[in-house]
Amino acid sequence: MPLSPKWYTWLCGLFASLGSVLFGYDLGIIASVLPSSNFRETTGQPTPGQEGLIVGLLLLGAFTSNIYVGTMADSIGRRKSIMAGCVIFLIGGAIQTAAQNIGYMYGGRFCAGMGIGMLAMLAPLYQAEIAPPSIRGRLTTLQQFMLGIGALIASFIGYGCFHGSNEGATGWAWRVPLAIQMLPAVPLLFFILLLPESPRYLAMKGRNDDCLRVLARLHAHGDESDSLVQSEYAEILEQVRIEAEETRDAWRRLFTSGSNFRRLVLGVALQFSVQMTGVSVIQYYSPQIFASIGIDASTTLGLQSGNSVIALIGEVLCILFVDKLGRRWPLITANALSGLTFVIGTCIIAIFPADTNNHNASRAFVSMTWIFNLVFSAAIGPLSWAIPVEMFNSATRARATSITSSAAWISNFMIAQITPVAFRTVGWRFYLVFAVCGFSNALFFWAFMPETRGIPLEEIDEYFASVPLFVPASKTYVPDASAREEELRAGHLRHRNVSGKKGSEDAQLEEGSLREKDSKRDVEHVE
Repeated sequence: MPLSPKWYTWLCGLFASLGSVLFGYDLGIIASVLPSSNFRETTGQPTPGQEGLIVGLLLLGAFTSNIYVGTMADSIGRRKSIMAGCVIFLIGGAIQTAAQNIGYMYGGRFCAGMGIGMLAMLAPLYQAEIAPPSIRGRLTTLQQFMLGIGALIASFIGYGCFHGSNEGATGWAWRVPLAIQMLPAVPLLFFILLLPESPRYLAMKGRNDDCLRVLARLHAHGDESDSLVQSEYAEILEQVRIEAEETRDAWRRLFTSGSNFRRLVLGVALQFSVQMTGVSVIQYYSPQIFASIGIDASTTLGLQSGNSVIALIGEVLCILFVDKLGRRWPLITANALSGLTFVIGTCIIAIFPADTNNHNASRAFVSMTWIFNLVFSAAIGPLSWAIPVEMFNSATRARATSITSSAAWISNFMIAQITPVAFRTVGWRFYLVFAVCGFSNALFFWAFMPETRGIPLEEIDEYFASVPLFVPASKTYVPDASAREEELRAGHLRHRNVSGKKGSEDAQLEEGSLREKDSKRDVEHVE
């Protein structure tokens, strides 16, 4: 029995997100590499500032790659760009594994970061462009789930190698974990071309027959006459025609169009807000954090393995419910809860520092980090990648998401650099920043982030034009995730003079009638 079209599309997106395993693994493994005595000897006993640079150069490399990856994706396609990212990452991984001094680590981390930056931006972009509206959220949030898989693998490998080598006394304690990071890139490199290219990219390049063929392959078992395929095909072609006429200079339009600039600011703010939750501090410096509450490095790495399992549970919950609950309110609620966990955790570590030897306080602090990780993984992390790729039209999507991803990397780099110094100078007071930012993030998104669930990518410009800047004042209705898809299957199109068949059959729909149909369906009011 053949797979249903949605399962096939979902599996294509799952395979494309293998690059996120690299991302999660590299984020997680560095916590077990830095404490290794052999690694420290090889790299010349790095100072806190140098440790921060080892961590941060991965992020700086990712930031650098986002300067060009959007243009590359629009030039040579999504799949070939993913291949290029794999090659660059493998070079960086090999340099790190063979490192003879700290210079090797600097260069290898930067190069690997360039590859990761490309893959982390390209995977959700590709997923959003192949998905029907009803499963787009589940597909684009796979990015964070696969990141969690990588972090889980890293936590167990890091703990095993560190503990099994007399706390990092031998070279294999850190070289083996760094070598393993390259494994997921190999199948992704060789098999990505077996997946279909983005139909929206094909339409942008004038390859209309290929666009229709891919849509049919993804959404209808290859049946090009399927009503949903024909409607999607018609909307894509019409949107590409409009963009060719009205958006000739995509880079300029991002900054001169008020609607585009609004979305760009929201995407940058969203990615920056992720780092202001404190997630990277816990990921990169967990041994130092737990040491301040009286927990040794070996125990910390074991606890991080449990933390990675909790993260996966949260990511699975997000995949299951994101297209039912939407994006807006889960993001608001999760940020508020993350701030609360830091408030409680900060009070614990301030009242019961390591020298009090209070084991109950230590357990309570660990539980706060686990609750934070569950909340973060169930909404904040996945949605930070899912929302930007569904806010822009085809002409600006790749370039816009390269900018929003750059914000993620540069803010991550900032946190990685200042954290060792902050620990040394202000200690536990540094956590107050993240306690405050969790609540301020929630307030910002309540005020300015519209719901984007269930809106076809070709209709996103019209949707943002209808939602006021202050979102709680909006009277715009957002359809159930499957409602608009069913309308497409019935042949109801947004654009006028859209060809529903490959040849010349025109379908027209008055804008007001569609809004009336939407209001009669299962809808969610954006307050």
